[in-house]
Amino acid sequence: MADAMPENLGARVPLNQGSPIPWLGLGVFLSEPGRVTEQAVRWALDAGYRLLDTAAMYENEADVGRAVRASGVPRDQVFVTTKLWFEDLGYASALKAGRASRDRLGLDYIDLYLIHWPRAPSPQVRIDTWRALAELRDEGVCRAIGVSNFTIRHLEELRAASTIVPAVDQVEFHPWIYDPEFLAYAAQHGIRPEAYSPLTRSRSLGDPTVGEIARAHGRSPAQVLIRWGLQHGIVEIPKSVHRERIEENARVFDFALTPADMDRLDALRSGARVTKWDPATIP
Repeated sequence: MADAMPENLGARVPLNQGSPIPWLGLGVFLSEPGRVTEQAVRWALDAGYRLLDTAAMYENEADVGRAVRASGVPRDQVFVTTKLWFEDLGYASALKAGRASRDRLGLDYIDLYLIHWPRAPSPQVRIDTWRALAELRDEGVCRAIGVSNFTIRHLEELRAASTIVPAVDQVEFHPWIYDPEFLAYAAQHGIRPEAYSPLTRSRSLGDPTVGEIARAHGRSPAQVLIRWGLQHGIVEIPKSVHRERIEENARVFDFALTPADMDRLDALRSGARVTKWDPATIP
């Protein structure tokens, strides 16, 4: 059954573990550590966002946690994701890194802990890392576990080695790398797809097709791209450190793209990524 489309910024979708995740959140990749990140998170929470996405590699986990604690929003209403960097893959190192991320956040628990990249010396290291994440979940360090940048091949590897299915696979996803096979696989196995860089880091906001559709709906290109992902059943985490952009990105629940709009956006697929690594090249 297809997902019911979210009607407001407070809408959430169930995961196969842990608490339901908000459909739309704030990503803080490349947000400057310190005041800049902390202020962006405060603005997002003030605007009604309840999903925040950080990572050990971003070096701003502490700022995210500080903003959450200072916001006055009850902890159980905020869904916080962070990630294990590939340099910490391995059973013992993943256990240590997960506990350290929780401590840097200054929160009692992490809502969702992800393996950031499948870049590992061997498949066995990925499997050992997944076992460590399961242990962190059992300890209460995190409530749910998942992956990021895993292809179907990497997901199949985990499925063959563990009974725990990732709650989320966070991947770069936008019309230019639209992948219906991945979406179908995720739906089949109960994995929620989540899009980072849904706005292509602004590189494609000037695309003529996106612009035409945006004008037809009286919306911005960014709003069209976010709405496209939502209508494909994808959790979206656009990044911004500007208050007006954070608020604009949230105004996507009071319009809908038509089937023709969706087809035109799907057809933009070219394989052009904004990330420097293509997960499909990782053994």
